[in-house]
Order: sequence, then C-alpha cells, then structure tokens
Amino acid sequence: MSEITYVVRRARVDDAEEVFSLVKNFPPEAIADRQIFQATFAALDETAGSALFVAESGSGTVLGYILVSCHPSFLANAPVAWVEEVMVAHEWRRTGMGEALMTAAEDWANRLGAAYVALASRRSAPFYLALGYEDTAAFFKKELR
Repeated sequence: MSEITYVVRRARVDDAEEVFSLVKNFPPEAIADRQIFQATFAALDETAGSALFVAESGSGTVLGYILVSCHPSFLANAPVAWVEEVMVAHEWRRTGMGEALMTAAEDWANRLGAAYVALASRRSAPFYLALGYEDTAAFFKKELR
C-alpha cells in the first residue's frame, strides 16, 4: 500500500456483502450466520438509535465498519452510545482507519446528545486507551440461546 486513501460514510444497502466478509473475520467463537446477518443489516436502516458506518477505499471497496447504537439512560442524565462491533481488514490496520471509524461513531453519538460512548473489548484495549477511552468496568454477559 503506497498511499492510504479511504472515506468513512454511512453504510448503504449494497455494502452488505463486503460488510459480511468483514464480520467473518471476528474470532472463531463468533460464528456469522448469513441469514441472521441479512435480516439485521436490513433492519439497521429502519432501526432508530443505531448506525452503521463503513470505511471505503478510493476504489470503492469496504475495508472496515463500525456498528453503534444510542439509547436512553437514567444514570448518565442523557442517552449513551454503545459500540457493538468494529472491524478493519487485517492489511488496513494501523493506518488510522479504526480511529476514523471511532470518530464517525463519536460524532454521530454527539449529534444525538449522548453523554458518552462505551464498548467492550478483550483484545484491543491499547487501541481504545490511545483514543482516550478509560477502562471503567468489567463486561458481563449471559447467553440466552
């Protein structure tokens, strides 16, 4: 890669195939189901409080994405945003693309009046700390299905 050129924009319907290719890059314990992905991707356009941004190369290829949601909160005295997923194609990591995707999500959340943006990450703590995020809590989940 001699020149790093990309733009971050809201995802479009025709980005689904390339976004799904990136979803499949998550660790092995995250198994991407094509049918569920398609339904979720289609619903994002209609779902209030969620946004999907992609990083697109100069040639039009989707190289990364971020899925973020914003919901009401009592404790924050304002809505809060939650980054659900961030993925950048392996060969495009460490180019500033992840930071650009995070900035797009933060700007979006700020426009919605969010008090803060939060996320859970097991493997990328140094990246988020470098962006000014704080390690503030443990993340817990309970499988329902």
